[in-house]
Amino acid sequence: MSESSAAVAGAVAERFEELYGSAPDGVWAAPGRVNLIGEHTDYNDGFVMPFALPHTAVAAVSRRDDGVLRLHSADIDGPVVELTAADLVPESDKRWTAYPAGVVWALREAGHAVTGADVHLASTVPAGAGLSSSAALEVVVALALNDLYDLGLRGWQLARLSQRAENVYVGAPVGIMDQTASACCEAGHALFLDTRDLSQRQIPFDLAAEGMRLLVVDTQVKHSHSEGEYGKRREGCEKGAALLGVDALRDVPYEDLDAALERLGDEEEVRRLVRHVVTEDHRVEQVVSFLESGDTRAIGPLLIEGHASLRDDFRVSCPELDLVVDTAVTAGALGARMTGGGFGGSAIVLVEEADVPAVTKAVEEAFAAAGHKTPRVFEAVPSPGARRLR
Repeated sequence: MSESSAAVAGAVAERFEELYGSAPDGVWAAPGRVNLIGEHTDYNDGFVMPFALPHTAVAAVSRRDDGVLRLHSADIDGPVVELTAADLVPESDKRWTAYPAGVVWALREAGHAVTGADVHLASTVPAGAGLSSSAALEVVVALALNDLYDLGLRGWQLARLSQRAENVYVGAPVGIMDQTASACCEAGHALFLDTRDLSQRQIPFDLAAEGMRLLVVDTQVKHSHSEGEYGKRREGCEKGAALLGVDALRDVPYEDLDAALERLGDEEEVRRLVRHVVTEDHRVEQVVSFLESGDTRAIGPLLIEGHASLRDDFRVSCPELDLVVDTAVTAGALGARMTGGGFGGSAIVLVEEADVPAVTKAVEEAFAAAGHKTPRVFEAVPSPGARRLR
């Protein structure tokens, strides 16, 4: 464990003891993620390629055997929230506590005898930035309870349960990518994930060794997956699959896309959604091929294509995200695109190391000229997934 991780674990454990009167049974961490390519494909049984960020949700947790669940966050003003594990009901809680409580509910619904816990959380994953702050909260609690209750669940199983917590308990129709990335990513790699069968391949992704950097530009525009637009896109994709007679849009071959679009006739909105998902799955496969062959710079144009598809076909971008992409590419970036669910959040920018200052300055100046909030810009370094710190 690094010195910084040890310091964070120590601080969270110390605050836990102040809140609950005894030391925690352990401290765990789970990261946020950046999705390199493969957006809105996960709930279409398609391909995604996220990697974990160094930003994490950290949880100090102790087991309880009296059915009481006590939750506290260093990031939210307020006292300890006390709940009863047996009384948890889906969509009954609209606070931040729905995410960790939903994990307890999902574990119990799956037959695991989780009888309560004391939890103190602190997160450095920017909320609302499209970097999976909610998934990090869910996965860190799931991992802690898995260890404390000796459940023997593997990373992909914890991801599934965390997704169920968000889908059913929170009421947000998210796919499986975010939770799997938080639970399963490895340092120095991107995770090539088939969301249908959850098969995984760790793809080496060390940009620094090749003289490049991947920047995250947080536009400071907040989004919420549980709002209606995300759900509408998902329903439209399901309608497209039904009209085409396939289980999911993943089953439409890229080579047959034109014919499939023609079959959809005047269903213009569905046609746009189908076109994005099928071409985006193809882009993921192309990126994997380029990375495995060592031609990393070739992924830049695919990032730009992916953004155009999300902007024009899926229609989940926003002016701030478009400004990041257009400005960065004009300033010399190799590629850029929005990342995450959209309607705000963050963009990623692939850039030569020497061009980082110029591209960053160009984006910041463009935001100032447009009257937008100053964006938060930082380097995305592929980091380890969920783990126990102490």
